Amino acid sequence: MTATLHIGTSGWSFQDWKGPFYPADLPKGDMLSYYTQYFNCSELNSTYYNIPNTKVFESLAKKVPEDFRFTVKFNRETTHKNNKPLDAVKSLEEVIQPLKDAGKFAGYLGQFPYSFRNRGSNRRLLHQIRETLPDDPIFVEFRHKSWLKDPVYDYLRKNKLGYVCVDEPQLEGLLPPQTVATTDTGYIRLHGRNSETWWNSDVGDRYDYSYNSGELEEWVERIQQMQSKVSRIYIYFNNCHHGQAPLNAQTMLGFFE
Repeated sequence: MTATLHIGTSGWSFQDWKGPFYPADLPKGDMLSYYTQYFNCSELNSTYYNIPNTKVFESLAKKVPEDFRFTVKFNRETTHKNNKPLDAVKSLEEVIQPLKDAGKFAGYLGQFPYSFRNRGSNRRLLHQIRETLPDDPIFVEFRHKSWLKDPVYDYLRKNKLGYVCVDEPQLEGLLPPQTVATTDTGYIRLHGRNSETWWNSDVGDRYDYSYNSGELEEWVERIQQMQSKVSRIYIYFNNCHHGQAPLNAQTMLGFFE
């Protein structure tokens, strides 16, 4: 079995992508249509900040081809603030229905912060999210190494929660590159390797990074290993500054053509 690859970026609507990726005179409203000429998936990051109304998702579903898929990011109320995390899950579920109806929904992404450690209260939250969304694909990204345990992977498999592999700086406490998959869908996010700025935003943004070909080739073998374990793999570039993400994603696509 060789998994189908879906390669794209974390978002697409960035003004500083004009020039490096988008034509300089491209209207913002045409960015998604242009993006779909090169990629067949994207993470929808705006839902992390605000949950829009249903019409937004109706419009998105109409703008992309039949084989295009969106991964929808959980709102920060769910992953970071935790005041009413399940209310935000339910609100998001209500508005994304047009994507499901159109067959263009890949699943939810829960990007949890470094402070989200492997402890009982946080495992219970994951379980509650799964109970709230019993049938939908859910992918969870951890930032703290306390989750790097076989019982965690077994727990995710039991609850049909997808594990997100990451590329990020090799700093104490962060996760190393992996080829772990806990459902029939693999998921990889590449954030860049900015060691100096990861914890210090005063000197730059942690996601302002461009991978060179050698760094991307390191992932080719891992992706090939994962392809024998799952039916599909989503690979997203989150190094979103200055068009670096789509350019790196195009390079990665080239390795598999």
